[in-house]
Amino acid sequence: MSGRIPGHVAIIMDGNGRWAEMRGLPRIEGHKRGAERAKEIISAASESGIETLTLYAFSLENWQRPGDEVSTLMKLLEIYLKTRFDQLIKKGIVFKTIGEIQRLPENIRLLVEDAEIRSAHNKGMKLVLALSYGGRNEIIRAVRRIIERGVRPEDVTESLFEENLDTAGLRPPDLIIRTSGEQRLSNFLLWQAAYSELYFTDTLWPDFTKDELFLAIRDYQLRDRRFGTVSTGPIK
Repeated sequence: MSGRIPGHVAIIMDGNGRWAEMRGLPRIEGHKRGAERAKEIISAASESGIETLTLYAFSLENWQRPGDEVSTLMKLLEIYLKTRFDQLIKKGIVFKTIGEIQRLPENIRLLVEDAEIRSAHNKGMKLVLALSYGGRNEIIRAVRRIIERGVRPEDVTESLFEENLDTAGLRPPDLIIRTSGEQRLSNFLLWQAAYSELYFTDTLWPDFTKDELFLAIRDYQLRDRRFGTVSTGPIK
């Protein structure tokens, strides 16, 4: 793909349940199809030169869903980490998670930790999964870390605060994509999204192909990112 590629793309993968319901299928079928779509988008992002891809996979609020749906989502994550992760390792992808990982079932948590360790020395795209994640919760936890360190109020800076977020060491997202027609962040990367470009599409996540991803990137390239200063013209 030509033109400047956003360094960090974050995606709110929305619409699995509606995709299934529109077809008279159980919601879980939508989640299964969505997991397959994630595989395609991860590969496309890596091949296009994106440095970091963050996927909003499971929010803190998702714990409130019916127990059988939560169990199925955890099972899909387990299967993915067991069967697909070796492929990611071979592609040089670095795996990272953000969120309250300790709330995940122990078997999932151990798989996640193993994946992070095994991929730590890779040099390819960073793949970040937001699991048991909420933006407000992340901010509160960062504040608590700073307080526990005994930092004086006058010494708190934006850079210090960012060092205590789950995303420490990652660049802020240049582009945030949300599928399914909803136009909100839904508690996703609230601090980090301050100057992100937002792209909303009516396409449900299971139908979000790599061509849809490239459309979003092309839209990003045509925008004028000012960051509060004067216009520099669209991204080339």
